[in-house]
Parts: sequence; C-alpha cells; structure tokens
Amino acid sequence: MDKDMLVKVGTYLFAIPFLVFGVMHLIDAQSLAFLVPGFIPGGVFWVYLTGLAFIAATVSIFVGKKVKLAMQLLALMLLIFVLTIHIPAVMDDMNAASNLLKDLSLAGGALLLGSMYGDEE
Repeated sequence: MDKDMLVKVGTYLFAIPFLVFGVMHLIDAQSLAFLVPGFIPGGVFWVYLTGLAFIAATVSIFVGKKVKLAMQLLALMLLIFVLTIHIPAVMDDMNAASNLLKDLSLAGGALLLGSMYGDEE
C-alpha cells in the first residue's frame, strides 16, 4: 500500500470510533451522565453535547472540511476529560489509568491528524 492510501485508511480508522462513541452518547445519555463530574452543572446535557461533538469531528474528517479546527477542538475536549474525569478517578483507583491514557493518546492523535491539514479548508 502506498503512503497516501495508508494515511487515508489510518484517518478513517481514527474517525470511526468517534462516530460510534457519539451515537452511543446520544442513545444512552442517561446511563453515561454519572461520568460528568458533580461540580459541573448540567449532567446529561454534557453527555449529549459530547456525543454531538464526536459526531461532528467524524463528519469533518469524512468530508475533509475544517479538519484542523475539528481535531484541535477534539483534542481540547479529550484533554479536559483527562483533567476533570480521569485524573480524579486515578486518584481513587489505579485501574482507571487506562482511560486516562486512552484519551491522552487520542488527543495526541487528533493533534497529529489536524496538523496534516492546512488552514484554508
């Protein structure tokens, strides 16, 4: 496989889970509301917003529009999750570190993918 094809396949493989996560957030928001830290008002609203943001990032990737901005915003959101959800969880249970590392690596991947796109999209 040539480099361009690998980049395209890798990009889609990166995007597809966010589409699934987004749909899951919209379908089952009530059961995910416990993930929203108690000090943040709004509860289930943030679950729906997160789901929509995941879907929007995926759409941006698939249509090739505003990918750089979408990936920067996705990375920011994932880093906020690391700070507000995962670090406090790790303080109570070291087994929660896998989610922290997952979101940290996905944020890095989003920044890397976004850096491949210009500002003119």
